[in-house]
Amino acid sequence: MTHKIAVVGGDYIGPDVVAEGLKVMHAAGVDFVAEEFELGAQRWKKDGEVLSDETLDELRGFDAIFLGAIGGAQGEVPSGLLERGILLKTRFDLDLYVNLRPFLLPEENIDFLVVRENTEGTYAGEGGFLRKGTPHEIATQGSVNTRKGAERCIRYAFDLAQGRERKHLTLVHKTNVLTFAGDLWQRTFDHVAAEYPDVDTNYQHIDAACIHFVTNPQQYSVIVTDNLFGDILTDLGGAVAGGIGLAASANLNPDRTAPSMFEPVHGSAPDIAGQNKANPVAAILSAAMMLEFLGDNDAGARIRAACEDAPEGSTTEIGDAIAARLSQNANTER
Repeated sequence: MTHKIAVVGGDYIGPDVVAEGLKVMHAAGVDFVAEEFELGAQRWKKDGEVLSDETLDELRGFDAIFLGAIGGAQGEVPSGLLERGILLKTRFDLDLYVNLRPFLLPEENIDFLVVRENTEGTYAGEGGFLRKGTPHEIATQGSVNTRKGAERCIRYAFDLAQGRERKHLTLVHKTNVLTFAGDLWQRTFDHVAAEYPDVDTNYQHIDAACIHFVTNPQQYSVIVTDNLFGDILTDLGGAVAGGIGLAASANLNPDRTAPSMFEPVHGSAPDIAGQNKANPVAAILSAAMMLEFLGDNDAGARIRAACEDAPEGSTTEIGDAIAARLSQNANTER
């Protein structure tokens, strides 16, 4: 089957790491066609385009979206313009309600998944200003939590936990302070847990989880949490599991009513752009996640294996080395 992939390189190091991901997919013998879309800071500076409804409709026609990184340099783009106009718009409009981020560091016995709710919480945009720009200014920022949104994310996490060797799921929230949202999440979690008697469960406050991520990450198998906590916690997870340059992610529409989007966790890194210094492993692992979600489990597994103990070097050298491993393995199998 030929996979139809929409490629959004984005800004600065984004196109470079995506190019290595595509290179590795070719080396793995994946049958795909890719169409590039210019979106991000440079496109906005050129013609004011962020992400039009017409472009979003085009993206709906693809099997998946492979994204590099979106973001301008300091002061280059108004704060939040690209994040809300591209990343959040894509997640919300395509209903990419699960953000899945794996963390694997075998030498430290670290192997866990974080399931982050991806379309609600504080990122939903509820709030506003009163008397902005005056000494009496008021800003409110609400958190939107629905039973449906929490339950479908929690249920996805339970399914993942049930399929792992260690059937364990941890809910991370802040129920002692966020007594409304936290209560909804805890009650929903307990309700769904009754349907999965073989999955052991646990609860941790977000501040405690941050400590345990550093001191004892081996305790986790699968974690489920809300949008904001998941965003912060998974950046910490990247640092714990070998660095942000190894952290892959998937924005999933498990119902498959729209294409899912796959991207490295790291940003556009303007400070190292054009220097061939960016680590492409996170993008390559994101490509592996994309292939597995599309049903090409063999290619995804082979790419993941080829990334183990990836050599140091420039962006292209790392990509070349991983591609060479795949080509060599293919020749050996013949």
